[in-house]
Amino acid sequence: MLTDYHVHMAETGDFTVDYYKEYLEAAQKKGISELGISEHAYFFYETKHILSNPWVDNRRHLDFATYQTFFDNVRAAGLPIKMGIEMDYTPGKEKEMETFINEHPFDYVIGSVHWIGDWGIDLDIYKEEYEKRDINEAYEQYFDQIITLAESKLFDFIGHIDLIKIFSYRPADEAFVEQQYDRVVKALQQSETCIEISTAGLRKPVGEIYPTKQLLQKCFDAGVGIVISSDAHMPKHIGHAFDDAISLARSVGYTDIQTFTNRKRTAHPLRDEAK
Repeated sequence: MLTDYHVHMAETGDFTVDYYKEYLEAAQKKGISELGISEHAYFFYETKHILSNPWVDNRRHLDFATYQTFFDNVRAAGLPIKMGIEMDYTPGKEKEMETFINEHPFDYVIGSVHWIGDWGIDLDIYKEEYEKRDINEAYEQYFDQIITLAESKLFDFIGHIDLIKIFSYRPADEAFVEQQYDRVVKALQQSETCIEISTAGLRKPVGEIYPTKQLLQKCFDAGVGIVISSDAHMPKHIGHAFDDAISLARSVGYTDIQTFTNRKRTAHPLRDEAK
C-alpha cells in the first residue's frame, strides 16, 4: 500500500476535474493506492483570523466553497480522492483551528509548522535570518510548536516534521538535537499523532528526506504511525523518490502505513517498492 496525501494544486492550476486527472494518472503510474489533496489552509479567506502576516495575506485568494465543490465534482465523476487540508499550527489559535476543521468533512488534516513568529523558516526571502539567530534557540522554538501541535490532538499527522533543517543549518551539539527529538516523540506517542515521511526535502536545499533516520527510528520505537507523501505542487512531483522513502521506512522497522477516511485511521501493509 502506498499513499500520497500531501498534494497541492492551487499554485500551479485550477481546482478542476481535468487537472486533478493529471495528478491521478501520475499516481496510478507510480502504483500509489490513495491520493489526497491537502491545500494550504492559508489560501482560504475563512482562515484569516487564524494565521495572518503580509506574506500569507498576499496569497489568500480562495473561498472554501470552491475547494468543497472541487471534491464534490471529482467524486461525481467517479474518481477516487481523499479530502485533506494542511494547516499551519498557530499557537494560541487552537479553538479557532478546531472550529475550522470541524466545519468541513475532511478525511485527514495535516498540521505543520512554517512560522516562528513572523519568521517563515522555509522561505528563501527569510533564509538570512538563520545567520542572525542562535540555531539552538531556533530549533527549540520550532520543536516547541511541533510538541504543542501534537498535544492539541487536532491533526492526524504532522507534515515535514523536521522542516527546520531545510537550509542545512543545524546545531553542532548532537545531544541537544537528540533531546529535541525525544521531546517530540513523547508528544507524538501520547497524542497518537502520526508523521509523514516526505520526499519533498530531496527537492529542497537540504537534499534529504524529512525526517532524519535518527528521528524516524525513535518514532518507530515509540509506535508512531507513518504515511508517505511527496508534498507535490505539480503532477510530476507525485510519488517522487518513493523507493527511497520506503527503504528508509523499512530500515528502521516499519512494515505498516496509515490511511485516513473521515478522520479515522487504518493500518495497511507497506508495499515493498514503488513502480
